[in-house]
Amino acid sequence: MTKRPVVTISFFRFSRITARIWALYMMGRARLSLPSVPGIGFWKLCGSGSGEGFTPLPNTAVFAILATWPDEQTARTQIDRAPIFDKYRSKASESWTVFLETSSVRGVWSGDTPFHPTGQKITGPLAALTRATVKPSLALKFWRRVPDISQMIGSDNNVAFKIGIGEVPLLHQVTFSIWPDANAMAAFARHNGPHASAIRAVRDEDWFSEELYARFAILGDTGSWEGASPLAKLDIHV
Repeated sequence: MTKRPVVTISFFRFSRITARIWALYMMGRARLSLPSVPGIGFWKLCGSGSGEGFTPLPNTAVFAILATWPDEQTARTQIDRAPIFDKYRSKASESWTVFLETSSVRGVWSGDTPFHPTGQKITGPLAALTRATVKPSLALKFWRRVPDISQMIGSDNNVAFKIGIGEVPLLHQVTFSIWPDANAMAAFARHNGPHASAIRAVRDEDWFSEELYARFAILGDTGSWEGASPLAKLDIHV
């Protein structure tokens, strides 16, 4: 296993109403537990959007925990054994964690630089994460663009996994997606459609007060999502 820093994103699906209420409560309560997990560095608790996940309407069934770790062994041990992660799994009807190594990153998150890039080029499957703080005065304009982008992502057969999550509804948004290779991701991003139009608007109209873009090599996963590992679509064996 790699001894370089590792990023994990753990997704939890809650089917029962009581479990969803618990998960909402934990958006505050888990902040007291996560800092005491051995080896954990930067972490964020996130809710999710409805539909493809890229909408302002919350999905009370899906929550996520993003975390950084000093190495893959620590990440796997704590995801498997730490009481807070075990508690989430015990309440969830399904959970899935993906292990990532940062290839490149630019920008900051909550004023921090949480990911440490290797600088190595990714030749196979990769994950992409974007995170932004939307300026309140431009939030309505931003979210008017999102449904068209969501429809594009949902109809792209190259995407093995995609979700929209966030720390604060409407203002803090994170997109996370997994692709077969960099060319497939670039083709989507540069296609002259809603996504490309939104990117131009971000630059021209200065929508975000803070933003971060990162690419990751995929080290592996544990658990399942919708009954299987999303990585199986990419024939990843790790």
